[in-house]
Amino acid sequence: MEDPQLDEELLAMGRVARGLVPDLVGMSLSVVSEGVTFTLIAPNSAVAALDATQYMDGGPCVDVVSEPGNTIQTNIDDLLDEARWTVFARSSAAAGVASSLSMSIADGHGRVTGGLNLYASTGDAFSGLHEALAAALGGSAASVITNADLGFTTLDRAKQAPAVLHDRARIETAVGMLAARYQEDLDTARARLLRAAQRASIDPAVVARVLIFSHLE
Repeated sequence: MEDPQLDEELLAMGRVARGLVPDLVGMSLSVVSEGVTFTLIAPNSAVAALDATQYMDGGPCVDVVSEPGNTIQTNIDDLLDEARWTVFARSSAAAGVASSLSMSIADGHGRVTGGLNLYASTGDAFSGLHEALAAALGGSAASVITNADLGFTTLDRAKQAPAVLHDRARIETAVGMLAARYQEDLDTARARLLRAAQRASIDPAVVARVLIFSHLE
């Protein structure tokens, strides 16, 4: 079940962020629960799919929640050159994302409760704007995380394996690509893809399409 209020709050945050970052193309809000990061809300499936790629191979969305006040800015070209977070970098490039900025979100007690992830179409979109974005969006993000009914928006949905897998051939192709990359059997690779999709709260077929389009090797 979707929560229209949460969606509207994220869209309002997006409008504020775009006022500061004209090249902004997407934003997501992730929540930390029991040591695991889940995508709480995202304005579209493409943004959630980028979060899902990080749950498979690592990325700023995952690393930023390690401590309060943590901020990670990435330039996708640099990541491609250094082979860091390869799946995230290739998927971002394929989606037209040139840079990202992830910020940890803390509650009033200094405990990290989530992360805000911003995606832009140019490599220097976030340069010099870290403090302004944190000031403009941090409080709203903390409020959304605090007030969110996680039973509806993330945790229950994340625990549910998909009953029916659409685009089965595409999913199996992505599974084969993952198996080759991580040198693991198909069942393990399939579990990797499904787990990432569940944590991002999107259809596995969407993640599969992103992986195939990015020509993961």
